[in-house]
Amino acid sequence: MAEDIEARRQEVRALSELGMTELAKASAGVHQTHRAVSDAVFSLIRRGLGPATLPVKTLHDGITDGVYRIVEESTVAAGRVSGRVADLPLRRPVSSTTRGAVLIAAINGVIGDELDGRQSPLTQHNLSIRVAGNHVPVTSADLARAFPRANRRIAVFVHGLTETEHAWRLRQRTTAPYEHRLWANGVTSVFLRYNTGRRISTNGQDLAELLDDLVRFWPTEVDDLALIGHSMGGLVLRSATHHGRAADHLWTQRVRTSVSLGTPHLGAPMENLAHHASALLTMRAETEPFGRLLRRRSGGIRDLRAGSLVDHDWQGRDPDDLAAAFAAEVPLLPGAEHYFVSATISRDPQDRLSRTLGDGLVLHHSAGGRSSTRNIGFPPNNGLHIGRAHHFSLLNHRVIGDHLAAWIG
Repeated sequence: MAEDIEARRQEVRALSELGMTELAKASAGVHQTHRAVSDAVFSLIRRGLGPATLPVKTLHDGITDGVYRIVEESTVAAGRVSGRVADLPLRRPVSSTTRGAVLIAAINGVIGDELDGRQSPLTQHNLSIRVAGNHVPVTSADLARAFPRANRRIAVFVHGLTETEHAWRLRQRTTAPYEHRLWANGVTSVFLRYNTGRRISTNGQDLAELLDDLVRFWPTEVDDLALIGHSMGGLVLRSATHHGRAADHLWTQRVRTSVSLGTPHLGAPMENLAHHASALLTMRAETEPFGRLLRRRSGGIRDLRAGSLVDHDWQGRDPDDLAAAFAAEVPLLPGAEHYFVSATISRDPQDRLSRTLGDGLVLHHSAGGRSSTRNIGFPPNNGLHIGRAHHFSLLNHRVIGDHLAAWIG
């Protein structure tokens, strides 16, 4: 109980201080934009009226600079104070509640690598098994308590960017979650939560270690392991199998099935657009703050540009370089059956709307890992397409549930 109270206080204070700090940064960005616009306006006026405008500009700049400085300094000071004394009357840590977990996941998705570098309480468990929102240590005793009816077959679910393990229960009032279908086939589902702002390769290495411990300390002997990833989660799983195989981990020999749901194996167009938009915005003083804001996006998001899975893809490279992103070709894990699911907003994946928008975030060919220049290696008959659906439909869909039961069960 005392540990929960202390964890709650740390998370509340971290959230409070972060909120005020980000508000101060936003105020500084507004200040810079204001000055850039006003400087341009006064420059035009001076061309017509001459030096007579200088006193007015000096007075204007002095007042606005003073006001913005007060706002920035006061919010920073308030953040420091709240970071020491803030608290809420919650019975559990913020991260163990559904809404709190979603809030923290959204923050980590955007700047999680930055927070991890500062050892923020919001990144205390960068990658962990979760049951009912609570972190489960990977020990024999803790796993036995968390999974009292553990089967010899395990399905590991890995969510996508800015999501949590709760995302897999989307629309559960109308459609039974995948774990129910798999339980009926003798499969125990294990849900992970991870800091999606960290590099995919970093999460992949940590996941490889966690899965090695999971199989080693599972309450019963593990016969087979199924890996299911949504969006970024599919890339993290591919990275984990690569690192696990390189380390000769036992768990890689237990994997029988892997399924990626809407995973951008060949990259995501939204990240590519953000990459180039940030470069354009930083070229002008009036829009530079917005460009710098876009460039703050996390390493995890940046990895989505080409589907990068290993450290070599990003180490020693300028993250804002406009050259084509690099992604080493990492083969699928040998000895397992690999399946993929794609979705498109329209029924036909080949029509103009589907080719342009895909499922809203990931294009059909990227989810299938095949283009004119790259081929991840999925067997052509191991794919499933869901028409008239969006990216998050894949988290809980009746047709996908039927296929999972067949592929895994």
